[in-house]
Amino acid sequence: MHELELFRPTELAAGSAYELRKGVTKMKYSALFAFCLLWPAIVEAVEPPVPNGRRLREIVAERYPDGQFYIGGTTGWQKYQREPGVILDREFDYVTPENDFKQSTIHPAPDVWRWDLADAWIKHCADHQQALRIHGPISPQASWWACDDDRTADELRQNLVEYTTALYQRYDKYEQVKWFDVVNETVLGDGSWHGPKPGNNHWECPWPKIGYDESHPLRPPLYIKLAFEIANEHAPNTKLIINQHGEMEDAMWDKIKALVPYLREQGLRVDGIGWQAHIHVGWEKKPGNLEKLRALIDWAHANDLEFHVTEMNAWLTSTNRDLDAQGETFAAVVRVLLEKRDTGLVTWNVWNISDRDAFESHLKKEGCLFDREYQAKPGYYAIQKVLEETK
Repeated sequence: MHELELFRPTELAAGSAYELRKGVTKMKYSALFAFCLLWPAIVEAVEPPVPNGRRLREIVAERYPDGQFYIGGTTGWQKYQREPGVILDREFDYVTPENDFKQSTIHPAPDVWRWDLADAWIKHCADHQQALRIHGPISPQASWWACDDDRTADELRQNLVEYTTALYQRYDKYEQVKWFDVVNETVLGDGSWHGPKPGNNHWECPWPKIGYDESHPLRPPLYIKLAFEIANEHAPNTKLIINQHGEMEDAMWDKIKALVPYLREQGLRVDGIGWQAHIHVGWEKKPGNLEKLRALIDWAHANDLEFHVTEMNAWLTSTNRDLDAQGETFAAVVRVLLEKRDTGLVTWNVWNISDRDAFESHLKKEGCLFDREYQAKPGYYAIQKVLEETK
């Protein structure tokens, strides 16, 4: 998830930690959350149109059976029993739940725990033979309680330890759980560490309040090491990923490349890096972008790291509404991944299934594979073609 996604839908629907501090009772919180959980069952899904050709997951199963490439999609539990859920199960062999495993949903404040949505995904992926990426990183997608200016380092540390320990202990045992995003959006485009801001309604990362490792020239925030220590202890069966936003900014990726050996020097396992890939149509035509992507994947595989495209959108702009060009952008990224699958594992995931179900601030960008009527767009067929034709 990237900087514009400040709205915390599950938190608002359930009664946020901020509201709890203002006097909303736990009983009201529970009642609202239960309604949030039941809402998908109230709204009956309409069978969406089936695209021409073979389903994406069928192509991958037949043409890439060695398990070196996965194709995935993202939606939230509140949407899954509607059209996005039908498409998700029809097209994708792995799932990244949108916000349902995050701190802002599961443990947004002291003494508040909600596992309903996350538990539902565990069963769903087992029933539909889908791999599951648990997108529950320590990240800017934190609760309002965590982002409040008066939050102390000790309070944040306690919440982090409680949340991540419980998360890994609860879900590491399941075969369908393949990856944990341990941290997310740790570095800004200029290479600086992502940190807190005044107020609690900005794109910010509150966790560096816990402190920095002043003994190391990299000076990484302590929460990163802490999150990986907990993941290493309690998630021995699951791959551990650093997820990162942005594009191909050299300073940002140089910092990530330095973070990996820093963690490994502490005896900590890091299994992969993720690139969100929220990009604009035509990204692949900008000189150097595809070359930098190839080089980043090469670096990852050379350092025994999987490479994941975790949240791709190809956003339209006010001046470029060309859907065929959008398809070219999607296809270009998938093509590079397939080129690199022989040197290490690669995965690709689209963020949100359709333009109708995207986050509010992204609706006009229409960056998904399916339109507002759940019809496959040229981007879908461009990916289908790449999957069918790549040698």
